Amino acid sequence: MELGLRDKIALVAGASKGLGKAIALGLAKEGAKVAICARHKDLLETTAHEIESILGSEVLPIKADVSISKEARKFVQKAVNYWGTVHILVTNAGGPPPAYFEETTEQMWEQAFHLTLMSALNMAWEAIPYMRKQKWGRIIAMTSISVKQPIGRLMLSNSLRAAVVGWTKTLADEVAKDNILVNSVCPGYTLTQRVKVLAQNLAQEKNTQSKEIFKNWEEKIPLGRLASPEEIANLVVFLASERASYLTGNIIQVDGGYYRGLT
Repeated sequence: MELGLRDKIALVAGASKGLGKAIALGLAKEGAKVAICARHKDLLETTAHEIESILGSEVLPIKADVSISKEARKFVQKAVNYWGTVHILVTNAGGPPPAYFEETTEQMWEQAFHLTLMSALNMAWEAIPYMRKQKWGRIIAMTSISVKQPIGRLMLSNSLRAAVVGWTKTLADEVAKDNILVNSVCPGYTLTQRVKVLAQNLAQEKNTQSKEIFKNWEEKIPLGRLASPEEIANLVVFLASERASYLTGNIIQVDGGYYRGLT
């Protein structure tokens, strides 16, 4: 299937590893020109060179910490200065640290607010004017299955990712007239470094081993396994494409059947 992504300008945040890297690679495979950002310059540039060596396509690495408002905005500005516009924005950032409510502090909530919610808003504020002008745009917010089924000990993530989907649902209505589509993707348990760290933390708390935590998760997933980052990326690439032209305002889980709810 031709997805119509060749020469589209795509921006993927938090893309030096994990889900962001898989998404950037997936978009580049379809011929998009991809700008990626992350906090650590060396790893970011290694990822850009890796994608370029695989596909021969240009990847623009931009060092930025999207939890800092001016850096989130500069990520978009620098990509636009280089390529002239932006068609696709994938908002993505590492999740807040695991904690129960009584373990959290006001500072932790403020940091999580900027990392999880404000990072997406700041990038979108910069990107939307270009999308409006060209009457074509895709904004895809990476959230979590926790927005549909909260996950234990992830108080910060559960709360603030819910705010992200409230924002995307409302924004989708506001920008639809300009052919800008806005959707949220909610990964379930996926084989990323963050999930491995969560497993380690849970194992310590329960005085067991990480492999037992993974086994417990797998038993709750009808497909019997965790997702690969590429399986999440496949949906994101489709939502970014011409073929998703009538999909907006959706909150879509990719979780192997983990979530049992009807909506």
